[in-house]
Amino acid sequence: MTEPGASQGDIQAVTRASQILGLFRPDRPLLTVADAATELGLNRSTTHRYFGSLVSAGLLERSRDGSAFVPGGLLVQLGAFSLGRRAVVDLAPPHLVALARRTRLSAALSLWGASGPVVTRVEEDNSNPVVVTVRIGHQLPVDSAQCQVFLAFMADQLRAERLVSSVAGAERRRLAEGVARARDTGLASTHLLDSDITAVGAPVFDESGICASMAVIGTARTLPVDTTGAAWRDLAGAAYELSKELGGEHHFPQDFTALL
Repeated sequence: MTEPGASQGDIQAVTRASQILGLFRPDRPLLTVADAATELGLNRSTTHRYFGSLVSAGLLERSRDGSAFVPGGLLVQLGAFSLGRRAVVDLAPPHLVALARRTRLSAALSLWGASGPVVTRVEEDNSNPVVVTVRIGHQLPVDSAQCQVFLAFMADQLRAERLVSSVAGAERRRLAEGVARARDTGLASTHLLDSDITAVGAPVFDESGICASMAVIGTARTLPVDTTGAAWRDLAGAAYELSKELGGEHHFPQDFTALL
């Protein structure tokens, strides 16, 4: 039965949107407007409007070269409610546990949500009386270490540039520099001066590109962010090994593999 406030046009738009999203498959991770129009029997201008609305809603994103579309961040955020279906989340826990034990720091895994990384797994070092951690489900800010590595390697670099541009003044310059370093080295760091909390992030890749970010979290004493110490190398090794299981180790920059 139709809801009292819903029009037939609204229902048709939802149906069309679900049909477009349903065209994505493991063997077709990218989709063009032309292909969708042909398969759904729509004209291109109508299909293009649907694609534009889906991009605005975060359900689709443009591919790296802008010629096609890929599933968007909101779909990933919704998918985080059924984490067992995501290979990276299934494979990550032993890597996070080992990383927390080696570094005696908290280790976290995040997936990209609607507009930033969303924390999906956390492992804490229970041998420490004081633990610095992060809440599962928390969306990290744009200047966080994990967000910097996402911005460095995400397929939609136009969107990454827009997110960097949304930061004002000197903070924008520092963020842009951090993203550039992450692109070169595969690692990013951040230090919250008011709480003295620090974090170092690394990308996790599957065959298609970045699929998650991994981080260690501590304080300026336990995790210095101005040097590549042992915890940085341990994080790099964990991110690389998880990416290797996912078939994405070839995406790491050369400077990153030098740490291994």
